[in-house]
Amino acid sequence: MFIRSWSRAFSGLLLSLVSFTAAAQDGAQRNLPVVELSAGLYRIRAELAATPASRSIGLMHRTQLGPNQGMLFVFPEQGMHCFWMRNTLIPLTIAFIADDGRIVSLSDMAPMTENGHCPAEPVRLALEMSQGWFGQKGIRAGSRIALPPLSGR
Repeated sequence: MFIRSWSRAFSGLLLSLVSFTAAAQDGAQRNLPVVELSAGLYRIRAELAATPASRSIGLMHRTQLGPNQGMLFVFPEQGMHCFWMRNTLIPLTIAFIADDGRIVSLSDMAPMTENGHCPAEPVRLALEMSQGWFGQKGIRAGSRIALPPLSGR
């Protein structure tokens, strides 16, 4: 009886610890500021990844995104900022964006891969959305994203 009770308690503790660890990993990125963007008639709610830590984690470990949700990466300088999908569970499309809002290039990214996805020219901004979102809306390279004021822009 004692062993069974102890085993249940230990199992419960272990499950709680695993859940807490997963929530801590996931929750750290869910406390990011949210900015509103638009692409034509379409509104986008994008989490803002503007620090080295938030950019390095990105959308890792997420299991879903809402229909018009994404993540906007903001770098301090223009550059050939390349992305990969390590520990990213959902397929994404990334739009590399010039400071004036013009989409420079788009790239579909497969989950759990380490292939490099780089812009066609140096940029400071990149927007990740669920794979296919841009295509379904008729948004392509050359289209514009209305951006909020971002510091240093």
